[in-house]
Amino acid sequence: MVGNPYQLDNFNKVNDHCPNCKLHFKIEPSFFYGSMYVSYGLGVGISIVIFIALLLLGLAQGIVLNFTVITIILVLLMPYINALSKVIWASFFFKYDPNKEL
Repeated sequence: MVGNPYQLDNFNKVNDHCPNCKLHFKIEPSFFYGSMYVSYGLGVGISIVIFIALLLLGLAQGIVLNFTVITIILVLLMPYINALSKVIWASFFFKYDPNKEL
């Protein structure tokens, strides 16, 4: 899956198989719904980091401004958070075996 990460048509698509080892990614329907929990955790963690950075840089001017800055950054990072959460979720179930023959 290559292309613009902000193209909403392909936002939530996942390859069926690995192009290298042919591993089947979708082991059951709706498998990647569990990645929503990981995405939530990543979003909360990133929000905390942004808030602390605003405090340390002296840019925290009020709750509305802080909320606006955090929301804008999370929206901009949304495709990357979504992809990373799927990778983390899949890593709980798929194990990499470097010795497996293709």
